[in-house]
Amino acid sequence: MSLTKISGGTIYDPLNQVDGIVGDIWVRDGKVISAPSEGTKADKVIDANGLVVMPGGVDMHCHIAGPKVNVARKLRPEDKRLADKVMRTPNTRSGTMGSVPSTFATGYKYAGLGYTTAFDAAIPPLGARHAHEEFHDTPVIDKGFFVLMGNNHFVMQQIKENEPEKLKGYVAWLLAAAKGYAVKAVNPGGVEEWKSGGPKITNIDDTVDYFEVTPRKILCALADAATQLKLPHSLHVHCNNLGLPGNWTTTLDTMQALEGRKAHLTHIQFHSYAGGDADEETFGSRVPKLVEYVNAHPNLTLDVGQVVFGQTTSMTGDGPLGYYLHQVTGRKWFSSDTEQESGCGIVPIEYKNKSFIHAMQWAIGLEWFLLADDPWQVVMSTDHPNGGSFMAYPQIIHLLMDSGYRKDMCKTIHKKVLERSMLGKINREYSLYEIAIITRAGPAKILGLKDKGHLGPGADADITIYTPQKDITEMFSIPRVVIKSGEVLVEEGHIRQDFTGKTFYVSPSYDEGLITDIREWFERTYTIQFENYPVDEHYMPKRECVMSNE
Repeated sequence: MSLTKISGGTIYDPLNQVDGIVGDIWVRDGKVISAPSEGTKADKVIDANGLVVMPGGVDMHCHIAGPKVNVARKLRPEDKRLADKVMRTPNTRSGTMGSVPSTFATGYKYAGLGYTTAFDAAIPPLGARHAHEEFHDTPVIDKGFFVLMGNNHFVMQQIKENEPEKLKGYVAWLLAAAKGYAVKAVNPGGVEEWKSGGPKITNIDDTVDYFEVTPRKILCALADAATQLKLPHSLHVHCNNLGLPGNWTTTLDTMQALEGRKAHLTHIQFHSYAGGDADEETFGSRVPKLVEYVNAHPNLTLDVGQVVFGQTTSMTGDGPLGYYLHQVTGRKWFSSDTEQESGCGIVPIEYKNKSFIHAMQWAIGLEWFLLADDPWQVVMSTDHPNGGSFMAYPQIIHLLMDSGYRKDMCKTIHKKVLERSMLGKINREYSLYEIAIITRAGPAKILGLKDKGHLGPGADADITIYTPQKDITEMFSIPRVVIKSGEVLVEEGHIRQDFTGKTFYVSPSYDEGLITDIREWFERTYTIQFENYPVDEHYMPKRECVMSNE
């Protein structure tokens, strides 16, 4: 059992209230341990004197596997060619890597940034088997995924029939069958009414045809099921009307509809818009109004979905949005439905700093980071690749930590943006401690991963060591050392050894008597046999069940 000592680093470990304290970290068998008795000699010493030491990064909302990611790889072969120029140079900047990298490239690119854990945010249960196969081919990082349920026909049927126990049992069975981690609701109810120029704003109390349920009922029922099952992560919500002008009212209605229930609102930037139709004269930010509500309601957490300028790919479980973007941009487009479960829309997109709409989206994301009172409620994300690549995280960190750099960037964007947002008036700068919260400690806590996001005894020895630099983007782009499960995997941008991370999933208990009803419905409506639906464990050679009531 080898013993490693990381010596003399400046440690930022918010879950253990360690804010820039110089100290040592001891590691044995892939875990952080308490300091051994005085005089104990380590088998290996990593000199971190003058360096910044943080837990490995945790990306709790990205799109790196599953049906839509694979379609996007096919839709954008030119993007994939750029992405796969990874091999032994994982720190290629986002502008040259492409937005939809292969599984192989994804793992090494995350590791090259100092991220050691990532969760795909939207997998239909029918696509779970292949998603796990992709995870097996994604090196280095630990991972998991959220299971799409917001438009699942069986879910809506149980809500319609007022069967909360049957719904709870089905949610538990579905998570266990897919070997998923959490419940995801995308555009719950999928209510859309099209008119000239695009979709009409959906009201949270609009009724879904046939099922006679509303987005409000779906949200509350799934949030209750997640709470009653004691899942490690609360309901993960993609609000209705993503990306549409005027959608801020729906977002506020969603927050209020939860009535104190725990929930995580994702890519909140895309849900914070003033205006109507596609009118630039009314488009703007409503972050101050929304953040006021979040600041007063600790039951809510969120990730931002920051937009960064450049080429990327929009891919979402919200199919109608994909079609809307296709109409707006005129670019190639793909949409599909996955039987009784979900849909998706995929469109290449380019965010331009001289476009008022795009620059406004960029500013709205930064407003969320800078106006939220409690960094423990806010998580860094680009909704990879929807707002941009995760490879842009170092630049976003720079924007948050350096108000001068932020103001310089503001000089390059459309001039109307500073008139329609508060960004130019905000002087707040994040500290390294707060950066460690929004990129590590916060997402790990929100996900319920007790061994991630911190450096206390018992934590997974996922550790990133950075060299302090004046250029913050450069500092966070190329860590000095990245350690995964106690092993040095990356040194100054070079891969030192291979590693296969584990997959997290949950297996809550449920009443076996429900299986008869589920099987009858399944075999009447699906195109595959019931027995072929659940994921066998051999699809997950390295796995960790985070919670099981069996």
